[in-house]
Amino acid sequence: MVQKQLVLRTPAHGATDDLTDRVAAIVAESGVQTGLAHVFTVGSTAAVGAIEFEPGLKKDLPQLLDRLIPPSTGYGHEQAWHDGNGHSHLQATLLGPSLTVPVSGGRLVLGTWQQIIHLECDIRPRERTVVVTVLGN
Repeated sequence: MVQKQLVLRTPAHGATDDLTDRVAAIVAESGVQTGLAHVFTVGSTAAVGAIEFEPGLKKDLPQLLDRLIPPSTGYGHEQAWHDGNGHSHLQATLLGPSLTVPVSGGRLVLGTWQQIIHLECDIRPRERTVVVTVLGN
């Protein structure tokens, strides 16, 4: 097993980072030929997923989330904390903090147009830690 941390500095809500090459490098370094790569973002207002990392979808995903879960003072989190990011917590929860990708032949098993992404849901710039754990033989 190998575990490494990536550090990201995100500018604000909707920022999307492609983690694929960095995760692939950790897998290669691990020497694992068959197994799993688990990617986890630490924090309750960011998410990890798989999507085609292209300009249209980089805009579409945050816009969709803002339509589904818009900024509002009506959320219980806002009523308790008044910090403007209740929707950020809900968006991140909807997408989830982690992704597990199979490893075969020492490489990530991803589709041609599938990349591992980190999405910032918070309204403020953040320094994020992403933990990558590679397990297998």
